[in-house]
Amino acid sequence: MTNSQLIASTAPRVQARTLTEQEVHDIEHELTLYPDKRAVGLEALKIVQKHQGWVSDESLLAVANFLEMSAHELDGVATFFNLIFRQPVGRKVMLFCNSVSCYIMGCEQIKAHISERLGIDYGETTADGQFTLIPVPCLGDCDRAPVMLMDGEQQRNLSIEKINEILAESAERE
Repeated sequence: MTNSQLIASTAPRVQARTLTEQEVHDIEHELTLYPDKRAVGLEALKIVQKHQGWVSDESLLAVANFLEMSAHELDGVATFFNLIFRQPVGRKVMLFCNSVSCYIMGCEQIKAHISERLGIDYGETTADGQFTLIPVPCLGDCDRAPVMLMDGEQQRNLSIEKINEILAESAERE
């Protein structure tokens, strides 16, 4: 037995979880909008993420089975689209633009402040599970740079003071 065969034979196998009734209902609705099941892959992943908060390996396998496609193929969709979270994220995801326009307008100093204030770097989640900071290449709001997206709301003309206000408002809502 080769080393890779030994590893493969001893590695735990991921089992598909059961999709919830609501997830199945929502995915079936999407199936009515597309001519091919495989075309629904991204929308199905978004549905699972909406209900579960992220897309676990078990969820990805469940969606792949439901859509009759390989998990590898669906994972390719998930990893290409950077707003599908393949690991747990905080209750609030901060999509922080680090494009050239935002960089020129001082996003590095603002990002440093966020990191210091929350104790996280890109791709990390605060210990209390509240925030995850994710870099994105562009949010399409260059004339109001620097910007980030949080809770579906574009935050423009960011400054250290504005970040403090956003974090304070977020804490008040909790």
